[in-house]
Amino acid sequence: MSMYLRPAGLDEALAALANSRLTVLAGGTDFYPARVGKPIDDDILDISAIASLRGIRDEGNRWRIGATTTWSDLVAAELPPLFDGLKLAAREIGGMQIQNAGTIAGNLCNASPAADGVPPLLALDARVEIADAGGNKSVALADFILGNRNTLLRPDQLLSAILIPKLAHPARSHFVKLGARKYLVVSIVIVAATLELEARRVRTARVAVGAASAVAQRLPLLEAALIGKPWDAGLGKHVRPEHLSPLTPIDDVRASRDYRLDAGLTLVRRVLSQLGVHA
Repeated sequence: MSMYLRPAGLDEALAALANSRLTVLAGGTDFYPARVGKPIDDDILDISAIASLRGIRDEGNRWRIGATTTWSDLVAAELPPLFDGLKLAAREIGGMQIQNAGTIAGNLCNASPAADGVPPLLALDARVEIADAGGNKSVALADFILGNRNTLLRPDQLLSAILIPKLAHPARSHFVKLGARKYLVVSIVIVAATLELEARRVRTARVAVGAASAVAQRLPLLEAALIGKPWDAGLGKHVRPEHLSPLTPIDDVRASRDYRLDAGLTLVRRVLSQLGVHA
């Protein structure tokens, strides 16, 4: 008979993970579809009742997004324009039912190459907090996801929070997703960007592309090229094909490699131009 645990505290959850091999369940939006028509024989650790893991808090020099915070929670939260791109992504993750149940940390732990939440969080320079019975540590999101369905998490660990650093100057972000239709679709290409503004010029830039590599990738050559550029609708013209060199798209039923590269170039230009309009 399978075991089902639903602790009310984080310490209890971590102790259970230290003692048993358990499948962590939060929103269940990946767990249940993968088991349609099959008996559920996993030993389950349901973390949805741990109140300390849900919600968004201002911690002074950063924001803390609890692991079980849902996409709907994020959309409803009062946050600065820095989070506009992440909120746009939240509105395109499945339908309303998925957004109400699916968690932000779950999207990261699932580690799909086409996960809509990863590029905007990379563009926010996010870190993730990993907890186990011995304490916790934070690592850059870029280092957390190792490959398709593969992360740094050990079986005895939980991703407990996502940490977003505050910037010294005003910043804006944007997000665009390309799919075969507008909603309820796996992404073909995803682009997110965050730009920090100083004296009407770009102070810092972070641009990330998803669904075009095994892991979503930042574009460091483009980010460097944008620094100091005038913040206007012409930002997109600075993007060159070679700026997308970190991408390694594949051919599959949704799109070819060449299509993804061409679409990625177009979408990066579009995202930056849109950001330049709204300084």
